[in-house]
Amino acid sequence: MILPIVKYGHPVLRKKGERIEQVTPEIRQLIEDMLETMEANQGVGLAAQQIGQAIQLTVIDVEDMEHHPSTIEHQGKPAEVADFMPLVLINPEVTPAGAPVESSEGCLSFPGIYAEIHRPESVNVRALNEKGKVIEFRCGGLLARAVQHETDHLNGILFIDRMERTSKEEYRDELDTLQAATKSALKKK
Repeated sequence: MILPIVKYGHPVLRKKGERIEQVTPEIRQLIEDMLETMEANQGVGLAAQQIGQAIQLTVIDVEDMEHHPSTIEHQGKPAEVADFMPLVLINPEVTPAGAPVESSEGCLSFPGIYAEIHRPESVNVRALNEKGKVIEFRCGGLLARAVQHETDHLNGILFIDRMERTSKEEYRDELDTLQAATKSALKKK
């Protein structure tokens, strides 16, 4: 089922997600719904907060992004990114493994807003997958950027928090308008 995506201004986007202690049938259904929602909106990642749930769950799929390469190392060896897609991360722990690089980012909760964001080029990841099994890998490129962006969401951090001040000022009107529209819609419910 395609779920509505929460937009900037909704308080759930600022909530740190609760840890998931068990992969229940409800969590498995939520994962399927999130994957369908992400695909329907042409996203490469979607965090639970973006569909209104403050839990430590995100889905990512960078498989069809050939213009934005990704790398993955599993058990210390290079692996095929496609073999890991779509990627489900539950309770992810992410640590930097490379120098910061600047690249453009957008967000489904911020339609039409893109900015250059500095993030480590590669990261080490430890999480549970959709089966509740521990997965560990190192990733780089777009996959590393998506993992960091979505993990930020799980901790109530938005990509605008990482924007340079000048970029944020350039988008001030759009951000204010989006936030006001979201708050107005919430009041009507």
